[in-house]
Amino acid sequence: MPLLEAITCLSAAPLTEIAQRLHQATAPYLRSSALVIFTEDCTGRPQKKSGDESVISRVSIAELDHIRTSLNSSGTWRGTAAIGGTDRTALALGSPTNALLVLTDPQPVGQASLDIGAGGTGGEAQLPWQVGYLWNLAAERIREKVADAPPSYLIESRAASAERVRVTAELVDRHSTTLETLLAALRSPALPDETARKSATDFAAKALVELRTLNDRTTELVEEPVATAFQRLREDLRPLMHFSGIDVQFIEPPVNGRALPGEVAHAARAIVRGLVLAMVEQPDVRRIRTQWDCDGANLLINVRDDGLGSLSAEAPSIARLAQRVEVLNGRMAIDLMQGWGADVAVTIPLDPPGRSLPDVAAWNLGDRELEVLQLLAAGQRNRAIAGKLHVSENTVKFHLRNIYRKLGATSRTEAIALAHSNGLRN
Repeated sequence: MPLLEAITCLSAAPLTEIAQRLHQATAPYLRSSALVIFTEDCTGRPQKKSGDESVISRVSIAELDHIRTSLNSSGTWRGTAAIGGTDRTALALGSPTNALLVLTDPQPVGQASLDIGAGGTGGEAQLPWQVGYLWNLAAERIREKVADAPPSYLIESRAASAERVRVTAELVDRHSTTLETLLAALRSPALPDETARKSATDFAAKALVELRTLNDRTTELVEEPVATAFQRLREDLRPLMHFSGIDVQFIEPPVNGRALPGEVAHAARAIVRGLVLAMVEQPDVRRIRTQWDCDGANLLINVRDDGLGSLSAEAPSIARLAQRVEVLNGRMAIDLMQGWGADVAVTIPLDPPGRSLPDVAAWNLGDRELEVLQLLAAGQRNRAIAGKLHVSENTVKFHLRNIYRKLGATSRTEAIALAHSNGLRN
């Protein structure tokens, strides 16, 4: 595939196909059995995969996180790592958007080579420049698509994120109980063979730490503390502050403010970056102030410059930002003060928009089925639903099958997303 054709294909790629298209685009320069993208921009689907099913169906976030820690200062690494539960040769690349690309069993095409660090067990990789260029383009495309995503995508993404947190929490509780029981038994002085007991104790303690770390990591992907999200914005704008000569001031949000859903945090940073860039393009701007606050239900953004008040709400760049705000069911107001500058206020709801409840009537749910769906949408597991309704888990499963059929849903996550989009929320 010629490079220009590959660039065009990637630039127009929807989120659901971007991994497959990147895999195809890099093939003329670097063959690989599988391609995995790990991006925090898509909180509902942090992994995007293409290639060998034995790899893409088993690779875990924990494995990708471990590979990320191996990246060197240039953002590349090649070596052997556990991927999908099996040790494989892999090539990893970071990106300015903090996304990670992993290619398994990489083989250069033609005269290209993949030189690695001393010893051949892992190190910096010299790869074809086309691969790095295409990857950075794909990573930026992902961030842009998430920022411009329609409400339906945001609702479904948040539902998937919440479902992943619930499943992980359930696994943590179950395995923590098992391991803590194991630790209590192994620490008992009544057991013989102290050396074996110590080894097993150390192993179980390590497994507990890893399990808790996985739970914390999953939670971080779903939402960001508002102060952390704002700090990432500051880092994004640091190069502009350095090269433009404009004083960009930051008014910190309250440290204890409500955490931001991942989609809101990413979109908010993109909106502020766009506003700052639009203000920088005006003449006589020397200072820009950006401030975030949170009232518990909304993220409140204010960006103000000290220019001549010539910022145009009809400018294409501002119109695109207004569309991004609308996607999140938010509001943007621009106050122009001739000779004093522009003041832009943005309000973004922290909860996804819902439609009115009459849409639910079209599903023809029975009273008990509606009760089950409401509890499902509130994040309850089958056992908890059974307890609240005083029925058996088998009865809950029976109702869920009927609910899926009536909603046209194929999974629990899809049913939750449909319930949320029709106003059934916790």
